[in-house]
Amino acid sequence: MIILQLIRRLVKVLRSASSPFQIAGGFTLGMFLGLVSLRTLFALPVVLCLVLLNVNLAAALFGLLCFRLLAYLLDPLLHSLGYGLLTLPALETTWTTLYNMRFVPYTRFNNTVVLGSLLAALVLAFPVYRGAAALVRAYRERFEERIRRWRIIRILRNSRLIRWWNRAGDLRG
Repeated sequence: MIILQLIRRLVKVLRSASSPFQIAGGFTLGMFLGLVSLRTLFALPVVLCLVLLNVNLAAALFGLLCFRLLAYLLDPLLHSLGYGLLTLPALETTWTTLYNMRFVPYTRFNNTVVLGSLLAALVLAFPVYRGAAALVRAYRERFEERIRRWRIIRILRNSRLIRWWNRAGDLRG
């Protein structure tokens, strides 16, 4: 049931009046939350950006879910990346200085997976943003009308179950 709600909201977001950049911004911030652990201070600025910026929250939730699953699968790679950074001799004094600061240890940067995930999120932020915006524009310009004309979509849209589902979803908000 949750999967159907997520798909319904995703389609609603793609067809909404939100600009592709608002949707892409929400998806990118969701990517950050999905890759970086929510139990660290790294998540706080991202959540603040979600609240303060004009981005699409449904796209952020979708990005969070997608990249949380991806982070789980990429955990060994992210661990290796973080371990490589933490054991780099040239950065040893930097890590020691950061760890001795007042609030920095609460970021859990000394965890290999957290550091690897943060680096991956920072590296992927711009490509994910640009790619998501391009995909939204491509969907709206090229594929939306084609998908609406598919026979299965017309059958589903006219079925009583789907009409009831849409009315129930509209009632909930």
